[in-house]
Amino acid sequence: MQFLYEILPVFLFFLAFKFYDIYVATIVGMLATAIQVAIHRLWFNRWDKKQLITLTVFVFFGSMTLYFHNPIFVKWKPTIVFWVFALILIGSQWFTTKPFMQRLMEGMLQDKGSIPLLVWKRVNLMWIVFFICLGGLNLYIAYYASDDVWVNFKFYGMTGALFIFSLIQTIYLARYLHEIKTSK
Repeated sequence: MQFLYEILPVFLFFLAFKFYDIYVATIVGMLATAIQVAIHRLWFNRWDKKQLITLTVFVFFGSMTLYFHNPIFVKWKPTIVFWVFALILIGSQWFTTKPFMQRLMEGMLQDKGSIPLLVWKRVNLMWIVFFICLGGLNLYIAYYASDDVWVNFKFYGMTGALFIFSLIQTIYLARYLHEIKTSK
């Protein structure tokens, strides 16, 4: 359910593009992201940093797209967001005691501390490489493909890649949880 909630602004952007154009889609995407951030704040009484970063970048680049009437700015948004996330992960990898992905995902585990730090560092590095590559691929498609191809890639390609990569990470971590349970 969380995944569907997270991709709702992307889905609304996609629909607005299919029925109108990139400029209407940009407005719809910015509004949907702002509403998503506000709803999260109301439900949980706290800000989601990932959503705030996404909203800030979207409003900045979306506004530039609308002001200059040039879609390239909104096409940069996914790359900027992915690379900001990669930088955050890089910082956590080398400058904190716990990699960011450990902090993020450990809360979902019942047996906290059951996965070795080295495994969390590997997971963190995998996400760093994934975000850098996905950001680079987005730039390539943004510059060398039509708006229609880019929007399809943004909705189907990026969403699918994030889902599949998350699933791979879950399977990778489950292997370590299974080893720990059977060795006890």
